[in-house]
Amino acid sequence: MSTKESEVQFDQGLLEYLGQYITEHKKSVMEQVLSKRTRFFTLVLEDIFKPHNASAVIRTCDCFGIQDMHVIEKTNTYKVNPYVTRGASQWVDLHKYYSDEGSSVQLCFDELRSKGYKIYGTSPSPSSISIHDLDASQKLALVFGNEHEGISEEVKSEVDGLVHIPMLGFTDSFNISVSASIFLFDLIKKAEKFNHPDFYISEEEKNVLRMKWYREIVKRSDLHEKMYWKENPKSEP
Repeated sequence: MSTKESEVQFDQGLLEYLGQYITEHKKSVMEQVLSKRTRFFTLVLEDIFKPHNASAVIRTCDCFGIQDMHVIEKTNTYKVNPYVTRGASQWVDLHKYYSDEGSSVQLCFDELRSKGYKIYGTSPSPSSISIHDLDASQKLALVFGNEHEGISEEVKSEVDGLVHIPMLGFTDSFNISVSASIFLFDLIKKAEKFNHPDFYISEEEKNVLRMKWYREIVKRSDLHEKMYWKENPKSEP
C-alpha cells in the first residue's frame, strides 16, 4: 500500500483559531516559504539502506522548496532521523510505498504518472543523458537508488529515461544528498526560464499546508482543536 505521513483536512475557522497562537513573524516566514513551494519536481528514493542519507535528502527538498519526497520500501524500511533533518521532515510531505504481494516500484510509479510526472532514474550508465540535457519544462520525478547498487533493474526498465551528472574524477558518483542538491539546483534554475503557470502549488494546496504547519507549530494543538470543535460543533467534519 501507499502511505502519506499526513492527511490534512482544511477548515478556515480552525486555521484562524490556531493562528491566534502563532506570532505574525512566523506567519510571515511561512507565507514566504509557501509562495515558493512546488510539486513540479519531486524525488524518489528506492530501498535506501542508510536512514541518515534519506533524511539528508528530506532536508535538501525543504531547502529547494520541494514539497514531496517518495520512498520505495523493499527490504529496507525508512524512519526519519530528526538529528539529520533538523526539523525539515515536518515541512515536507513524505510518501512511502510498500507491497508485500505486488511491486512497490510499480505502486509508486503508477501514482506519479497519474499526477503527470515523467520519471527519470539517476544512473552513470552510458545510455543515460546528461543533467544538462534534462528537460525542466515538464513535471519530473528523479529516482535515486540505494548506496550499494544504485537503482534496480526493475526501475531501469520502468522509467522514461536515465540521467547522470558528468564526472571529472575517478569516482563515478556523489552521495545521494549531494546528487539530489545538484539535480534540484540545476532543474529549478532552468525552470525559471519557462515560467510555467503550474510550477508553484495552488492556493488550495497552500491552505492544506497551512493547516498542517499550524498544527506542527502550535503547542498542544490537539487540545486547541478539541476546544474549537466544542465551540463550533456545526463545523466539525
